[in-house]
Amino acid sequence: MTDNTTTTETTSIPDPRKESLIEYPSQFPIKVMGAKADGFVHAITQIAERFDPTFDATTVELRDSKAGNYLGVTITVTATSREQLDDLYRALSSHPMVKVVL
Repeated sequence: MTDNTTTTETTSIPDPRKESLIEYPSQFPIKVMGAKADGFVHAITQIAERFDPTFDATTVELRDSKAGNYLGVTITVTATSREQLDDLYRALSSHPMVKVVL
């Protein structure tokens, strides 16, 4: 007599999108690039402050593009979770003055 029953084992496979190599909390630099325009740096620092109440605007680093038309702004935030960083990236990326977020 043959046993036709089969058992299905479910093993949970880790989702690599949820795994993180970042230890929280940590200082996390983010580079934001956009056209060199009045209000660009202020807009970026305001977004950073929304997601990191301890953000220190005096740590912002600025770098002009070779031709001087674009500006790279490096902000360093205190990262407390993956969700916080994801939300911060979304807010920065969706701002009309921002071209690239790294």
